[in-house]
Amino acid sequence: MTTIDETRLPGVGVRHEFTTHRGERVGVLKHLAGDRELLVYSRDDPDSCERTLRLDEADAEALAELLGISQLAQSLGAVREAVGGLVIEWVDIAAGTPYAGRTIADSELRTRTGVSIIALLRSSGAIPAPTPDQQFEAGDTVIVVGTLEGVREAEALFEGR
Repeated sequence: MTTIDETRLPGVGVRHEFTTHRGERVGVLKHLAGDRELLVYSRDDPDSCERTLRLDEADAEALAELLGISQLAQSLGAVREAVGGLVIEWVDIAAGTPYAGRTIADSELRTRTGVSIIALLRSSGAIPAPTPDQQFEAGDTVIVVGTLEGVREAEALFEGR
């Protein structure tokens, strides 16, 4: 099975990339506004795009239909089952929550939800494997891992619901 890499780009969207069986690197950038870009990377410089193609929502839907999106949905369902219900999610720390300005330890997130924080993203950069004394700031995004139920509970806590 082909590995698809996902990269969250704060303020931009999400980029998914994979390498074809012929060694070509291909990506799709889903912008927050809904547009998509197809990305074809240079063989000589994998960080450089040789070609990009901007697609609006209708274009993306037409291409998805041509590529057999129903097959993709079935494959993704199989992957989720294969990892035994493990969920990884990006959760924003809302300004109105009691967690802005407090530490990971103060949140008691693992005890309360069973979810672990594997990274913290903020405008100044990523903090991988943050320690319990790491302080949250309003506007941070935490990457959490756990069960679907636990992740939903963490979202409710951090988003002030």
